[in-house]
Formats: sequence, structure tokens, C-alpha cells
Amino acid sequence: MSQRSTPADVSFNLTVGIIAGIAILILVAPVLIVIATSFTTTQALRFPPPGLSLRWYGELFDPVRSAPIHNAALNSLWVAGWATAIGSVLSVLAALAITRVSRPSARALEASFLSPLVLPTLSYGLAALMFFSVLGIRPSLNLLIAGHLVVIAPFVFRTTLASLTQLDPALLEASANLGASRLYSFRRITLPLIAPGIAAGAFLAFIASMDNVPVSLFLSTARTSMLPIRMWGMMESTLDVRIAAIAGVLIVAILFLMVVMDRFTGLTRRMSA
Repeated sequence: MSQRSTPADVSFNLTVGIIAGIAILILVAPVLIVIATSFTTTQALRFPPPGLSLRWYGELFDPVRSAPIHNAALNSLWVAGWATAIGSVLSVLAALAITRVSRPSARALEASFLSPLVLPTLSYGLAALMFFSVLGIRPSLNLLIAGHLVVIAPFVFRTTLASLTQLDPALLEASANLGASRLYSFRRITLPLIAPGIAAGAFLAFIASMDNVPVSLFLSTARTSMLPIRMWGMMESTLDVRIAAIAGVLIVAILFLMVVMDRFTGLTRRMSA
């Protein structure tokens, strides 16, 4: 028999529901406002828009009027792609090495590898600029890749390490007993099982790199301008409505990538199982 809900249960559920609704509203409402503003017919950012038009999306994709935005977007994609690829390889190797060692030094290395997650990125950006200036290295896309690599690699490391802790050691022992080498066992057993964790971490790392402002602010120049810095400059100078259009494109792209990643990793299925 199902138990009747007491007044205390009803009030608790109601309170939790209200708090959850307010939290969702705070998270979703700004996104909806930005998307609605991107369809405005006015010359400035204004909400609610007096009319709806695709004018600003047309200007955003215009190769002449929006050439600086396109260059900044390509720079961001280039830096985020390479930083994510290199960070994924290094993070997977580091996670594999740490999981094989049970000494306290391994825990210290793990904490050191995750430290960029708690380090203020603004402080790191300034420190990186001073460090590379002392070495005489000029700002470039390669320097941006190195700077972003430090702050996004922990995302892949954390998810890969979590996947490795859930890996059954008996599978590797059985593979070794059957004569398989470590490389073969990694390629046929370990890698397929931890691939969803690597992919999830790489997705988070890519988004973090695309959205990174502090590191890009200190390590970029006029020739290596990044998309967040370009948007920031447009907001400070002209409040161009194309900023909202850029945000709309980014929101749709991220939602698409989230659906693809969910299909690949099966996170929703695992949480509902």
C-alpha cells in the first residue's frame, strides 16, 4: 500500500520545487533574453525587441562586414581544438600512470594536476604573460594553445580518472593471463571502456577553451584576437547587436554538441539505469 503524504512531505516537495524552478529560471532566462535580442530590428541591444528580423545574423555571416569576427572565431576554434587534443592525450597518460601507483606521491601528483581548477584564471593569465615574457616568447597562437592547455587539461584528467576507477581490474588480469600485452589490453579493453569519460572531458575542455577570457586576454594580440575578446571589445565600444547573434550561434552549437556527446557517451541512459 502506498503511504499518504503528510503535510510536512507536501511542504518539503513544494519548497524544493519552488527553489528548483527559481534556479532554472535564473539559468535559462538570460539565455532566452539574449536569443530574443538577437532577432531585434533596432540598431542597439534592446529587450524586448520591437520587431523580429534575421538582419543581424545576415550581417554576422557577411564575409566583409564581419571579417574580424570570423578571424577571431577561427583563432578560437584552432586554439581550442589543438589544446583539447594535446590535453586529452597528456591527461589520459597521466591518469593511467596515477591509477597504477598507490603511493602517497601519486595523490600529490593528482592534486597538482587538478590545481588549475581552483587557481584563479586571471592570476594564471597574468603569471603566464610574465613567465613567457621573461623567456622572450612573443604572443602567438601556439602560445595561446600552451596557455589554454594548462587550464583545460584537468577537465579531461578528472573524467578519465573517474572512468579508470570504475574499471574492473579482473578484466585486465584475464587479458594478461591469456597472453595479451599491455598495449593490446589498453587498445581493446581499457580504451573502449574509458572512451565516454575521455569524450566527456574533452567536450568540457573544448567549451572551457572557447569561453576562456582571462588567459586569452593576456596572451593574445591584435593578430591573434580570440572570439571572447572580440565580443568583449564590441560590447565596450559599440554594443553591436551582432554580439547577441554570436551568442545565439554559440548557444545552438553547444546544444547540438551536447546532444551528440550524450548519444556518444550514453550519459542519460546511465543515469536512468
